[in-house]
Amino acid sequence: MRVLIVGAGAIGSLVGHGLARVGHEVTFVGRQPYVAAVRARGLGLEDGGRIIRATNLRAVTSALEVADEPFDLALLTVKAYDAAEAAAQIEPLARRGVPVLVLQNGVGGEEAVAEVLGEATILSAVITLSVEVVEPGLVRLATTRGGIGLAPTAPGQSVAELGEVFRDAGFRTSVYRDYRAMKWAKLLLNIIANASPAILDLFPDEVFADSRLFALEQAAFREAVAVMRALGLRPVSLPGYPVPLFAWAVCSLPAWLLRPVFRRVVVSGRGGKMPSLQMDLSRGKGKSEVEYLNGAVVRYAQELGLDAPVNRALHAVLMGIVKGEIPWEEYRGLPERLLVFR
Repeated sequence: MRVLIVGAGAIGSLVGHGLARVGHEVTFVGRQPYVAAVRARGLGLEDGGRIIRATNLRAVTSALEVADEPFDLALLTVKAYDAAEAAAQIEPLARRGVPVLVLQNGVGGEEAVAEVLGEATILSAVITLSVEVVEPGLVRLATTRGGIGLAPTAPGQSVAELGEVFRDAGFRTSVYRDYRAMKWAKLLLNIIANASPAILDLFPDEVFADSRLFALEQAAFREAVAVMRALGLRPVSLPGYPVPLFAWAVCSLPAWLLRPVFRRVVVSGRGGKMPSLQMDLSRGKGKSEVEYLNGAVVRYAQELGLDAPVNRALHAVLMGIVKGEIPWEEYRGLPERLLVFR
């Protein structure tokens, strides 16, 4: 299979590396340092202290360089806020009927791609593996218990064959009928200890250690579950993560029982890394996935006539910091500033 991957970051590199190692023809679209590194040394994956390099792949700086080539799949692994721009790059391929697989966190990326590509075949995916960039052309797998989830976005589509492709590439893969349930289940995992550690510039375990901040996390999670239920959706288990059990526990069990579990499961599940929202904020991107996480909860709550005050506050404060409207120093290391929203 010939695969074009737009978004040569940690996730795109991990998936492309796996596909290339089992013989698929993989082409990455990335920035110049990445392209130069891959052309010189191949793509490296560090797993368990060992670096495995794949050299039978290509890297280019623009999808336009390969727009006339016959691909079987276009894979978008950019952040949700860059989904529309990435979709525009592969519009010539989509117009020829090449399926587009959107693999990213948050709710709304598939819809943003559909607005650009119209009647194209758009498929949905999530990943529950934690991976990080070491340097251009080298990524490190931080956890191994997760995998990939796939789902169609329209009637008549099938992802069964694609599921076999990813399984053959070494990924634990599950297929779902409703991409919305899959994406919202992943959102439940992503919003835990993400926005508040970013705002406060604290590690997740530091947030869980504070009973007041944990109560804030629990409230935000329960709001998301309420919105999901109002949409007629129920959490589904994702590779390595029994999300329905997780959701029941957060909504039903007392905080004193949950906190030690969260500190162990969530922190280890992210490989000890700072959460994604904090990393984007510290890099000064001026954009944030919080729009597609806590922000999505707020948008859908408003449409449904529900209230989501904790998610609304987390979204507003973090976006204020991202846009430079709120000095980060007003919140860094100061939990009391957030606790007024409980």
